[in-house]
Amino acid sequence: MSGEIDHLDEVTPDLVRRVEAALTEDRPEDARGLLSNLSATGQASILEQISEDQRDKLVGILKGDLDPEALTELDEEVLEDVLQQLDSKEIAAAARELEADDAATILEDLTEEERQEVLAEIPADERVDIERALAYPEDAAGRLMQRSLVKVADTWTVGEVIDHCREATDLPDDVYDIFVVDADGHLRGSVPLGRMLRTKRPVPILEIVDPDIPSLPVMADQAEVAHVFRDKNLVSCPVVDDDGRLLGVIMVDDVVDVIDEEAEEDLLKMGGVGSDDMHADTVRTARLRAPWLLVNVATALVAAVVIGQFEDTIEKIVVLAALMPIVASMGGNAGIQTVTVTVRALAMGELTAANALRFIGKEAMVGSLNGLLFATLLAVGVILVFHDWRLGAVIAASMVCNLMAAALAGSLIPLGLQKIGVDPAVSSTVFLTMVTDVTGFLTFLGLATIFLL
Repeated sequence: MSGEIDHLDEVTPDLVRRVEAALTEDRPEDARGLLSNLSATGQASILEQISEDQRDKLVGILKGDLDPEALTELDEEVLEDVLQQLDSKEIAAAARELEADDAATILEDLTEEERQEVLAEIPADERVDIERALAYPEDAAGRLMQRSLVKVADTWTVGEVIDHCREATDLPDDVYDIFVVDADGHLRGSVPLGRMLRTKRPVPILEIVDPDIPSLPVMADQAEVAHVFRDKNLVSCPVVDDDGRLLGVIMVDDVVDVIDEEAEEDLLKMGGVGSDDMHADTVRTARLRAPWLLVNVATALVAAVVIGQFEDTIEKIVVLAALMPIVASMGGNAGIQTVTVTVRALAMGELTAANALRFIGKEAMVGSLNGLLFATLLAVGVILVFHDWRLGAVIAASMVCNLMAAALAGSLIPLGLQKIGVDPAVSSTVFLTMVTDVTGFLTFLGLATIFLL
């Protein structure tokens, strides 16, 4: 079996089952061996896929063999559970192996008392960077930045910079840019590593520096950080304080995580889930989802009230009860398409006050065209099935009205919510559903009352 273990380098369902079997059959050495050659991501994947009881047992077996980087890959719920199985010394040992920003991410979920116990186990010279990172808000650039970077004086030559890079012992493993500062620590610019290595040693570093590089304020929100990296195609970006002094650097690998996190957050919110609850227990998951469902009940009651106003019409023309959900559901689906595009455009900074009217106009035209197309198809189908051209005309007219309303609501609701400071990803679909249901039922049943009775 040991020969197989040596070559396990990816997480497969079979590997997960083998780990579970080793834990169930109380074979700790086999479980440890199965994870020993996995990457940090692989170890994290195993920990997330097994049950909570088995996870606790596995963490107890691994202890020092658990890759510290695996902690940074874990879902928040799983990380909290794993940290509960480790004592302060073990958490401190893992934190010492990580960059300050990653260590801060692990420690931020601990209670203040637990955090201080862990920090007390870390030598003062290593602890200070972690404490500085923890001093910034969770979503700020200061939390994402690394303080390990190549920072050189603007009075140096290329040769002096190269000698510094060779002799210094505290430089990061991966270097893309050399940052140049003045005597007071103010950022003067940066020099790509490749350019510096191609330049003669006697050349002053200022002669080859890029002075107009982008930089980020230390309190910039992580969404702004992601925008800057994406728009300018950056690999790294310096972080400065209010006076322009260089504090650290954010690397693209950290920004990729931020982009994933922001996208996941918006997706979950649009689905009515406040956070990723896949690894939460059943009761907590139900509690997290209940508020959204309660709001949906409230909006559904509004639609029910509208339907109730046409009770006599529905009693006299029973077929309306079968057809009216079609109008409402088509409007809802069309509206969700528009909301998705609008929320995405707002998140990417592509939809602004400058082009908002043009965007709304386009979406209204799209709603009208699709409304006419599907109104025609639906009207033909209704006439063929029910042999009543007036019923076909009524459902066609209501379809056009509802798809136009859906397009307008799908663009205006997110814009309005953002204007008043509410995240459009959170509430847009709730209000959209209410608009399309009410408009669909009102136009369809109202027109039926006027023209069919």
